[in-house]
Amino acid sequence: MGVSVVIPVLNEAATIARIVRLCLRDPRVDEVIVVDDGSIDGTAEVATRAGALVLTSSLLGKGASMEDGIAVARSEVILFLDGDLKEVCTDLVERMVGPIEEGWADLVKAKFTRDAGRVTILAARPLLAVFFPELAHYEQPLGGIVAVRRSLLREVRLENDYGVDVGLFIDAHMKGARLAEVDIGRIDHDSQSLEALGAMAKQIIRVILDRAWRYDRLSINQLREMEELERRFKAEMCLPEPPAAGAVRRFALFDMDGTILRGRFIVELAERMGAGAELAHFLDNGRLDEVERTRAIARLFTGAHKEVFQEVARDLPLTDGAVDTVVALRRAGYVVGLVTDSFYVAAEIVRRRVFADFAIAHLLRFRSGVSTGEVDLSPALGHDHGCRKHQSCKGRALRYLVDNAGLVYKHTLAVGDGDNDICMFRKVGVSIAFRARSKEVSRAATYAIDGSLLEIFELPGFRGLRPRPRDGENLYALPSRR
Repeated sequence: MGVSVVIPVLNEAATIARIVRLCLRDPRVDEVIVVDDGSIDGTAEVATRAGALVLTSSLLGKGASMEDGIAVARSEVILFLDGDLKEVCTDLVERMVGPIEEGWADLVKAKFTRDAGRVTILAARPLLAVFFPELAHYEQPLGGIVAVRRSLLREVRLENDYGVDVGLFIDAHMKGARLAEVDIGRIDHDSQSLEALGAMAKQIIRVILDRAWRYDRLSINQLREMEELERRFKAEMCLPEPPAAGAVRRFALFDMDGTILRGRFIVELAERMGAGAELAHFLDNGRLDEVERTRAIARLFTGAHKEVFQEVARDLPLTDGAVDTVVALRRAGYVVGLVTDSFYVAAEIVRRRVFADFAIAHLLRFRSGVSTGEVDLSPALGHDHGCRKHQSCKGRALRYLVDNAGLVYKHTLAVGDGDNDICMFRKVGVSIAFRARSKEVSRAATYAIDGSLLEIFELPGFRGLRPRPRDGENLYALPSRR
């Protein structure tokens, strides 16, 4: 059974030759067809020299390029690949077409490990879980590496944007095709900006909703779930994009409870719900690791309405000078974020109350506006690197911001009050213990202040950033401690 490899490309001169040569070395491959979307970097010439048949796409867009490749392909099995793959396993073709050759699959998706994939995690898989739950376990529904029988391609609709791969996937399933997923190891794609990821997500959401409508999968309850999915997506897509090459961006990171808020959100919430005694068993319990504690606390609020969480986040008083401090730092060019191990449903409201740029927190799940007691740990707080001591902590969140938002440790200010801020304090250029809850916190910080957050502007390096007093009030009545 022969294989035609089809590779839609746009400005992939740096990677296309290696992919073409790798495919042509496999005896199964009859031809490699590269469909060019108007590249200006010499991709077409490089691919031709490597041995590919190169076509110019009839219409800008990946779906049109795939259709152009299908139209000229000679083989029964068509393997679609991405043109920007930097490293792939040498037996890629064998792994991908094996299930079709052996007669137990009609379409084979590749699964792989990679550094990115936020649109898959935050948009595609949650939407599939709502409308096509039987497909939700597939790890890479958006992946462009797919092998498929030509006969099946006659029965599906190919979109002409980023939704083409998930649309093909859903259509094949609904037409009764046998699906398989094979592991091809680790691959690396070129990373995309947050703006590009946002555009990609919109197109993918549109296609999944279109298929849900076409296959009569829409219901009012499912549409209500869309609000929750949008909230979850927003929680991870609000980070600032990395700065331009050579530019320096300064960050100011604040703890939420006891620092921006006068009090602890989770304690006030538990009191309102009559769960204060139960919360005391878990709060600051050193015998539980941070992940177990977070999940245990989340379970306490099973059945609570989202409005209660939002009311508490709105009603808790802010600490002295919180708004003026955040605004003054932003005016001075800082990107200001809240980093908390509490829940995003509260952190996002507090962020908006003080006009900060973003918030990092764990994501409590809601269904029809009611807490399920389940929590998705923040990818930032649970980042793979940044702290060897904790599975989830603010030190890991710092490393996440380094990797995804251009944070530089020495150009970062961190402000907090508790032991869970110490890992963050030890990495940044300037750290401030605000009304520290222990001596360890004070010792870990560069400075300690006790009265108002505005005391930050009495410290070395920050005096020139002072906000102007409003209506004659003295914003600096409280002296700094040191």
